[in-house]
Amino acid sequence: MLLEDFDLDQKFTLERGRVLLTGIQAVVRLPVDQHRADAARGLRTATFISGYQGSPLGTVDLTIERHKALLDAHDVVWVPGVNEELAATAVWGSQEPLLGPLARHDGVVGMWYGKGPGVDRCGDVFKHGNFKGTAPNGGVLVLAGDDPMAKSSTLPTQVEPAFYDAQIPILYPGSMQEVIDLGLHGIALSRYSGLWVAFKVVTTVADGFGIAEVAPDRIVPVDPELEIDGKPWHHVQRPGLVTPLSLEQEKDIVYGRLEAAAAYAAANGLNEISGATGAARLGIAAAGRTFGELRQALSDLGLDDDALHRFGIRLLRIGMVWPLEPGIVRRFAAGLNEILVLDEKRAFIELFVRDILYGRTGVPRVVGKTDELGRRLVPADGELSADRIAAVVADRLRSGVLGGEVGALPVAVEARLALIEAASKAGAAEVARAPYWCSGCPHNRSTAVPEGSFAAAGVGCHAMALWIDDRAQVVHQMGGEGATWIGRAPFTDRTHMFQNVGDGTFFHSASLAVRAAVAAGVDITYKILYNGAVAMTGGQDVAGAIGVPELTQSMAAEGVSRTIVCSDDPDRHAGGGPLAPGAEIWGRDRLEEAQLLLRDTPGVTVLIYDQQCAAEKRRERKRGLRPTPTKRIFINEAVCEGCGDCGAKSHCLSVQPVDTELGTKTRIHQSSCNFDYTCIEGDCPSFIRVKTRPAKTGPAGAKTPPAGAARTMRAQPPADIAEPDRPVPGPDGYGVFMAGVGGTGVVTVSQVLATAALLDGLDILGLDQTGLSQKGGPVVSHLRFFGGVASGANLIGAGDADCYLGLDLLVAADPKNLAKADPERTLAVTSTSKLPTGHMVAHVDETYPEIDGMLAAIDGATRASASIRLDADRMADALLGTAMPANVLALGAAYQAGGIPVSAASIEEAIKLNGVAVAANIAAFRWGRVYVREGADGLVSLAGVAPAATSPEAPAAVPGLGLDSVPAKAKATARALLQESGLAPVPGDGAAALTEMVERRAADLADYQSAALASEYVDFVDAASAREREVMGQRTELAEAVARYLHKLMAYKDEYEVARLHLRPGLHEALRDAVGDYAGYRILLHPPALRALGLKRKISLGPLQRPALAVLKAMRRLRGTPLDLFGYAKVRRVERQLVADYRALMEAELNALTPGTCERAVRLAQLPDVIRGYEDVKLAGVERFHEQVRAVRSPDTRPVALTSKPG
Repeated sequence: MLLEDFDLDQKFTLERGRVLLTGIQAVVRLPVDQHRADAARGLRTATFISGYQGSPLGTVDLTIERHKALLDAHDVVWVPGVNEELAATAVWGSQEPLLGPLARHDGVVGMWYGKGPGVDRCGDVFKHGNFKGTAPNGGVLVLAGDDPMAKSSTLPTQVEPAFYDAQIPILYPGSMQEVIDLGLHGIALSRYSGLWVAFKVVTTVADGFGIAEVAPDRIVPVDPELEIDGKPWHHVQRPGLVTPLSLEQEKDIVYGRLEAAAAYAAANGLNEISGATGAARLGIAAAGRTFGELRQALSDLGLDDDALHRFGIRLLRIGMVWPLEPGIVRRFAAGLNEILVLDEKRAFIELFVRDILYGRTGVPRVVGKTDELGRRLVPADGELSADRIAAVVADRLRSGVLGGEVGALPVAVEARLALIEAASKAGAAEVARAPYWCSGCPHNRSTAVPEGSFAAAGVGCHAMALWIDDRAQVVHQMGGEGATWIGRAPFTDRTHMFQNVGDGTFFHSASLAVRAAVAAGVDITYKILYNGAVAMTGGQDVAGAIGVPELTQSMAAEGVSRTIVCSDDPDRHAGGGPLAPGAEIWGRDRLEEAQLLLRDTPGVTVLIYDQQCAAEKRRERKRGLRPTPTKRIFINEAVCEGCGDCGAKSHCLSVQPVDTELGTKTRIHQSSCNFDYTCIEGDCPSFIRVKTRPAKTGPAGAKTPPAGAARTMRAQPPADIAEPDRPVPGPDGYGVFMAGVGGTGVVTVSQVLATAALLDGLDILGLDQTGLSQKGGPVVSHLRFFGGVASGANLIGAGDADCYLGLDLLVAADPKNLAKADPERTLAVTSTSKLPTGHMVAHVDETYPEIDGMLAAIDGATRASASIRLDADRMADALLGTAMPANVLALGAAYQAGGIPVSAASIEEAIKLNGVAVAANIAAFRWGRVYVREGADGLVSLAGVAPAATSPEAPAAVPGLGLDSVPAKAKATARALLQESGLAPVPGDGAAALTEMVERRAADLADYQSAALASEYVDFVDAASAREREVMGQRTELAEAVARYLHKLMAYKDEYEVARLHLRPGLHEALRDAVGDYAGYRILLHPPALRALGLKRKISLGPLQRPALAVLKAMRRLRGTPLDLFGYAKVRRVERQLVADYRALMEAELNALTPGTCERAVRLAQLPDVIRGYEDVKLAGVERFHEQVRAVRSPDTRPVALTSKPG
């Protein structure tokens, strides 16, 4: 049943009831709940929040900003920090009465947020602020994002030791409920003790989500009634910090405030004993999220609450990690033989448990990082998942600690351990999907350096230069950019280096590194990547930023030798402030020139690369804050050679390789294109600039249609689709595991399902694992649905997935993800869409793996007989005019296949509540259901789309541009040639595919130039086929290779051919199919003749110039004759010679063909595939071809691999 009057803001506004929150949202709700609680007690309090964004707390500030009106109403003041240290100092100020008395409030709560490295950075501030203590009715909560798996950090982190050093109590929530409950306790604890209180939020909690109970009276702090030295405890904030006052503060902390903190924890039950209540032998202690993983591990091993009582296993959930409450530890230890302490990372709680129990009689043995014999036990690396904990618990059970036979375990436990062991040994993916820059990202260009230069990365998205073409070699901590060069430069012969630094990092702290480099007198160029947003954590504004003109002045004041600004729009700063003397603004096309100049300039130089973050531009377009450009780029695939030069130039994920009848081509993925246009710099005449018609404006305030939304939905899906048998979650929950790509909406699907679960009255635990992976890398989401109260971990363990939703084939086929599936249990729904990796875009030799092999791997790990496969990307594009809802379409298929335990009505309501592309997403969900219900044929019939839209095996041809568009006369010529050859089809001979291939290519050659050329082609392939049959029987591999690549070489793309292909009548249909309605187009060319005269840019041919193309097309009959003026160019002479060389090569191989040499002959026949592109790009490919031929024909010579796209 749907909840009435439900909206997504209830996670913040609902005062009593059940709310669905992420960890970040729960954190942001805290000051609102605290304000309400204080108001109920008659207090008017405010909250001051400051910090610095960084995963896993990277979106705290964005969430605050999106709900600013609500927070303003509850007296919450948020000031973004320029860096963590200054933000912490500002929070300290909220507790400092000497700065001025409160004018309108009874107290101010201070909240700081930052990630692990920020905690390290703030050590001195934390110590000072904590010594000074909190103000009456105030309190300080320090939100520390801990990233134990370094998902978005350079190093794995553990924050407890830093807070211990600062003598700050540490609370550790493990769920959304505990974030709210312990958060309110943390503020009360801070007020009571006078101490700042740390709040450790790990990645799986921050990125996790679940349902929490909220109520104004849920947390009512209990006064511990503590007495110290015979007097009731009451914190009094002392003025000053210098000696001797600081020594008094130290005494107050050690002998007062920390004792008060422990007393508060005891009185308010922050730590809790569960499990065996009477006699027990084994005790297991864990904190926060680790405790949830422990309960999951025990459940997986068959140890439910009854079993814990039966076997005598006692548990201690620790909410306050330090100071550890002595009383509960002693009660927990009473009667036990052994205590197992589960610390994540290095030992921490374990040390204090031992300290509390040391010297007492009858205490149990304490094991943790090592067992009683000093052997490794609890892992100190990575994070403690339920599967890792299960292995540790099993080790203790085998030890006989419960009194059973040493080494004996129940069969079910051994089976679970075997499954975990197998999962831990899962191999690497055949092709791993790595994070990559977004389509149109400025870093695609800005991080490139001149040949022979050395560059270092820094913190930010641009750090991906470390693994993208090795554009950078080293990385530093945030703010240290370039400072390592100061220590190395005196001792190396290298004379210069480039240092990348993002604008967020620069204004955070790296500006000091520039000052240090100037002071040291080293030769270095700082490349300040000025993108206007902290894109890594959601696109926040850069705190403390100044404009580009002002930045040039700042750098001049620091003493840099020279500053150059390279901008995508140099005119943008025309009306701004003056540049520093000597500073210049150039277009981004002069980046190479600027870097060479600065590299040769002594001293510290600065290059400011000025271009807005592409992801932020896209967000602004979605919000209606930026118009969608009407200029789009289209690649005529008939002209395209698939050389990849456009991908090498742009590194853009929207420039995608696609398999066609004539080999690999390149296509612009219009739905994800970000309008950067760098791709057109590829040395290729296939680009067409299309002017689309502006989208019709809707009501005032309506959002601009997003990129890729120009095309329209083909048909509306039926609304009355028969319901499937939905699964019902059992006591252990129902697991849905999703594997996809960052930036494609995986998290959106996850949140839609979570909202639907709330609407259906189910409980849920979930986690969206993103981190840096949101940038085109692998993203996985875990969802566990419960009919009752959720329990255990929000991670799906080995073999625990009931539904495996593969939204990207590469990520879904990763063995580490497949370990979540079980062949007897898991239903797999997999999209077969071939979304290339960034490496495939930039490197022509990196091809997509065979789909059949990946699908076989998925089938082997899941219930193969029930699996569903669909090309979601192609289907969404055909049905909806955009590929963006592809994941929702796959969700619809999974629902109809009986893999989703929530109702369709709730899913559609959740889509409406999400408010983004509602009509398209609901239609996508329904079309996915129709596909499973009616099959591909039914979908084609209902939607009125071409059958190819639903078939993963169908060629990805663009209508009107393939060989089908060859004129009928040329087709008839080819048909006649085939009938006269030995290639004429004979029923039952098995060579029909070869015959069709040759006929289609012969027709193309007839139109390309003449019937005589087509005849030469058919005759040669006929001879090759006859010789292959003579030696190899019915095999056709060699003849097919010759047919394919001889055509490729004979139909070389000169000026005449480019004109012919651009004038194909199907081009208009192809343009309309790609971008929707359009007003006109211009063909972008860089003619070799004009290039030779010095023209450096492409020219554009519009309607008035197209008659010139028609003339060129008509002149194609002159090709190869003395009147062929273009034929005298070097590249044309090479192309003609290639045909002769290839024929001679194949003739030699065919004459000497034996069963033993056939494989070599096929390899040689296929080698022209490396010859791609135009002009210099093609000539480089020709050289590689000859090298490869020599290598194959000379076994002692190693083949030359095509390792990167020419550029």
